[in-house]
Amino acid sequence: MLKRILLIASMGIIVSAPAHASVTDVVKKTVDEVVSIVSSKEMQQNPLKRRQALKQAINVIFDYTEMAKRSLGRHWNERTPAERKQFVALFATLLENSYADKIESYHHEKIEYINETEDNGYAEVKSRILTPSHDFFSLDYRLMNENGKWMVYDVVIEGVSLVSNYRSQFNRIISENGYSELLKKMENRSEDIKAR
Repeated sequence: MLKRILLIASMGIIVSAPAHASVTDVVKKTVDEVVSIVSSKEMQQNPLKRRQALKQAINVIFDYTEMAKRSLGRHWNERTPAERKQFVALFATLLENSYADKIESYHHEKIEYINETEDNGYAEVKSRILTPSHDFFSLDYRLMNENGKWMVYDVVIEGVSLVSNYRSQFNRIISENGYSELLKKMENRSEDIKAR
């Protein structure tokens, strides 16, 4: 069940469009596009091409820097510009590979968009997912307007923030074993996902 929830979350994160569009329309349009990629028979017959298409789309629309900054929390300010650049790159690789991996197991879950709120360059789109077993769970997208585009910086699944979850994990690792250990774990995790 958790894998299925993370799968839908990964699809929802992929959003970017002109600011004049409804934020819900932005989410829906992009989710539909991603579903089209993973549902394509041509793409299913060519996993490498499918993975490249998904990763290319993800690279364009994830606000990796904002997500990485929020996920690292107070430790971000302690990092040098070079360390921040390295961390963002590792964080991006981790998300890129893990989300592409989950998106590829999509099985036609139904997505319902409930409502949206927008305030001063920030927005939230609330939705719910109907699983094949007819269970519902909430999935909310937090976006910010960057140079005329809505970019997702967090996803909230059943009330749990993805960024907050990462921040808790990262803070624990840094507090117990230091920043270098966090980098090592992220590098290992990225390599594990790539190897699958």
